Amino acid sequence: MSMVGFIGLGRMGRPMAANMQRKGFHLIVHDLNQEAVQELALLQARPAKTVAEVSQASDVIFTMLPNSAVVHEIVSGVEGILAHAKPGTIVVDMSTVSPETTDALAQMAADKGCSFVDAPVGRLAQHADKGESLFMVGASDKDYARIKPMLEAMGTTLYHCGPVGSGTRTKLVNNYLAVSSCQLNAEALALSQAFGLDLERTLDVLYGTTATNGQLKIGWPVKVLKGDVSPGFTIDLAHKDLSLIVEAANTARVPMPIAAAAREAFSTARSRGFGGQDFSAMVDALCDLAQIQKPRLK
Repeated sequence: MSMVGFIGLGRMGRPMAANMQRKGFHLIVHDLNQEAVQELALLQARPAKTVAEVSQASDVIFTMLPNSAVVHEIVSGVEGILAHAKPGTIVVDMSTVSPETTDALAQMAADKGCSFVDAPVGRLAQHADKGESLFMVGASDKDYARIKPMLEAMGTTLYHCGPVGSGTRTKLVNNYLAVSSCQLNAEALALSQAFGLDLERTLDVLYGTTATNGQLKIGWPVKVLKGDVSPGFTIDLAHKDLSLIVEAANTARVPMPIAAAAREAFSTARSRGFGGQDFSAMVDALCDLAQIQKPRLK
């Protein structure tokens, strides 16, 4: 079996790589965090000291990295993937980045005789732990067929959104609704607190109307409303995604005033020390700002 490269073993990448290794793929892995590399080595993955080492050994290389700048450097830098990749290599970026980054790297890969796939991840870290991630994939039919078994080792839901670039753009549309809904939920529940309403009765009403949404009905009752603000998806990351969304919308000349307002609300939460908490903690940040009691289920 050919070697699969994996670069980026953070909170999402580490369990995703582990699931692929456990399910029969042979991985060569790299990260600046040597503890993460050694954890994968215990599963019989091959550790690599450099990106070049991963690139030279692999036919398919996955990246799961924090932002557009890092992805661009790791893929196209002097010591990056494309500088050492064999012709025919597929680079699969699962990071959330700007569409411009995806488009530029896809062209650079093609110029090197390689392929580029964008496969950003839906769902949260706890889903990655269980191999239940969702992928929005932009790829040619040929490349999609080749990487599909690897994605299935890491997730349960795959969407082939179209050609290269479609996955990244779909992810931004999805996250716009998810993150903006989080801000709407926060404002609604903060208002209910200020009105002195009973939280459980208010939620019963909201759950029975079109006002409800998945976060409010499924996510929040087991997170912030129970006092658990440990990060599945942080306020910092949500702010990063909103920034990408606003910038991409500006490039496409699509006005998105709600996205811009939501981004500034997340900026305020970050400035008040909530950035590392789960994005459901936006309601706590708002209640803290308004000096009202945080909503909690009994």
